[in-house]
Amino acid sequence: MFKSLRARLTALYLVLFSLLFVLFSLSLYGELSRSLLLRLDQTLASEVDTAAFLFPDEFQEMRGDALLAAREVVNEMKVHGDLVTVREGGEVLASSGQPAPGARTRGASRMAEAGGRKFQIEIVASLDSIDAELGVVRRVIFIGLPLVLALAGFGGYLLATRTLRPLASMAEQAQRITGTNLETRIQVENAASELAVLVTSFNELLSRLDHSFDTMRRFVADASHELRTPISVIRGEADVALSQERGNGEYRESLGIVLDESRRLSRLVDDLLNLARADAGHVKLQTHDFYLNELVTECCRSVQGLAGTRQLTLECRAGSDLQFTGDEQLLRRLVINLLDNAIRYTPVGGSVTASLEAGPESVSLRVSDTGIGIAPGDAARVFERFYRADEARSRQDGGFGLGLAIVKWIAESHRGMVECSSQQGSGSCFTVRLPR
Repeated sequence: MFKSLRARLTALYLVLFSLLFVLFSLSLYGELSRSLLLRLDQTLASEVDTAAFLFPDEFQEMRGDALLAAREVVNEMKVHGDLVTVREGGEVLASSGQPAPGARTRGASRMAEAGGRKFQIEIVASLDSIDAELGVVRRVIFIGLPLVLALAGFGGYLLATRTLRPLASMAEQAQRITGTNLETRIQVENAASELAVLVTSFNELLSRLDHSFDTMRRFVADASHELRTPISVIRGEADVALSQERGNGEYRESLGIVLDESRRLSRLVDDLLNLARADAGHVKLQTHDFYLNELVTECCRSVQGLAGTRQLTLECRAGSDLQFTGDEQLLRRLVINLLDNAIRYTPVGGSVTASLEAGPESVSLRVSDTGIGIAPGDAARVFERFYRADEARSRQDGGFGLGLAIVKWIAESHRGMVECSSQQGSGSCFTVRLPR
């Protein structure tokens, strides 16, 4: 009904105050009515007790004349303004009058004994005075209700406005935040504890967005740079090849360069696509049982040629049969990436070792090398996308800076983890732990 939160809060305050006022008025009216009737009942009881006490004395003074005694009692009691009636049996001996037809009355009666005879004394009082007093109270309530509603509505509006003022300030500040100033934070002075939690949560969200935007900008810039390099090479070779007539050997050489760069470009696009799918949660693991030791052995065998060209010693310690449940293709990619990374950063004459160990709850794969190592400041960032500790060497070796990021994603997708320990100049060791 109300789209405005301020209007909803005002209406809520109005309803609550109206309900409280109505309940208070009903309670007050009921208590006042009960009190007035109780006081009247007490007065009538006192008067009828007095009349019952006087009647025997009057009966004795009138020497047993019940009619005269009754008249004397009625004359003495009617000064109170109430209607007094004295009866003997069903006969009315004396009465100060009867109430008007339809009039609201309240009465009391007592039995009195005199001369061995029983008489009934009744006193009746009109409720007109009580009705008049209650009528005044009702008029006050009816007049006060609109005033209370008006005050409640005005007060509720002011209170809602004051309550929502920090939210309005937050909304105004949030509207000024764009993709270019995500470092800005929401500021609300003297915020209540609930609003302070909201402000803190919103600022933490902004921090995450700022980090995500910064990562995305870096990612786009790095991806654009990586894509531009092979495309530039392909275009340059094509321009050179078409600039003038050449021999078949030169054409084949140019086409070979174009083919290599195309493969490099295709590998980069595949890596980017895999990471994008992983981020979106669209990669579903194709799990089945296989022997992890055999997979590690096959991976070492596949990179043996690359290690040989660099004059490196590759040692594989896969151990005995180790059955594992996981995505075989992704884990193969993980092992290949670790071995390829170790080989690229190990100088001539060095060694690379891959070892597999099985524990009661997890499996550990370690790939260590005697390479150049990683500086302490770079060790924590090696799993970031496009990050290279040595830009020139990485590009020269054909790396994109995505291999270790893919390793981390594959390990985490199997509920595992990967960590790096390194000493600059002495080599590095990457350890992948996967739950069994």
